[in-house]
Amino acid sequence: MKPDLLRPLLGLLGLAIGFGVYPLVHRAPEPWPHLLVGAMFVALGVSAWVYARGERWIQVLGAGLMLYGVARMFFLR
Repeated sequence: MKPDLLRPLLGLLGLAIGFGVYPLVHRAPEPWPHLLVGAMFVALGVSAWVYARGERWIQVLGAGLMLYGVARMFFLR
């Protein structure tokens, strides 16, 4: 079995971006922080959905992230 080195690399890259970008977003004037954070969750969900390649639980996770992102943009404050 050949190890998939891309998964841990993408995970570390996602964590680095998340911890680096998330605090910077909150410096934006209102209402941009909620919209930008929601858009990041939607982008994360879309990338998980595309990357899943038939793995159903990752696709469900991606769909959940997309729904949360949309809810965060428009309903959750």
